[in-house]
Amino acid sequence: MLNSIKTFSFLFGYLPVAAVKLKSFQKKKPHLTIEEYDALIHTEPSKWASGIMKRTKSEVSVTGLELLPEGPVLIVSNHEGNFDIPVILSSIPKPFGFISKKEVKKLPVIPIYMEDMNCVFIDRTDRRSALKSISDTAEKLKEGHSILIFPEGTRSKGNGLGDFKAGFIRIASDAGVPILPLAIQGTADIMEKNDNKIKPAKVSLQILEPIAPETFKSMPSKEAIQFVKEKIELAFKNTDNQQK
Repeated sequence: MLNSIKTFSFLFGYLPVAAVKLKSFQKKKPHLTIEEYDALIHTEPSKWASGIMKRTKSEVSVTGLELLPEGPVLIVSNHEGNFDIPVILSSIPKPFGFISKKEVKKLPVIPIYMEDMNCVFIDRTDRRSALKSISDTAEKLKEGHSILIFPEGTRSKGNGLGDFKAGFIRIASDAGVPILPLAIQGTADIMEKNDNKIKPAKVSLQILEPIAPETFKSMPSKEAIQFVKEKIELAFKNTDNQQK
């Protein structure tokens, strides 16, 4: 219970500090390149996410940092729990935005930050919004920003990989950028498996070999989806074998 109070207190308590920092960052924007501004904006979400993870008292192991490529990439990760984004934000030094449900826009400060991070908002109940999010995300990538997407569309809560929706392949193909697969395990143990109470957990984040556009563009869509999904599944199996 104490972990939950500390975590949620920090989650919202840090927002006034973030708001002040954002205003100072935006003043610098006209004088910075896209890469420089993305890196500057990333500093605060990364601090915020690190503070959240510290308060959960979870142990996070990260492998594959040396595989992070230069330039924009579509980061494709499985989606286990609500703490996936804090883990990824606090663990990966590469700036990125992500696709988020539109309800987040009702929160204070956070959506303003997300817009400057180049996040894309989607109304899952509206097919037109979903289709527009594909083109909007591809455009962000073409502009030079990296984006994170969870192709399962919803949290697995630690119950294995769900089906991958096809949109991410179209996005990466349209933008002509590599796909960077991530395999994340253990975030559901922080909250989802505890009746939404926060407890310490062991979390593993594996950064996998980037997949070049010419690799997945040469495949039929269904084959490309399966190809990426199998990369993540294999990473899970390797981790399970190492733990035995």
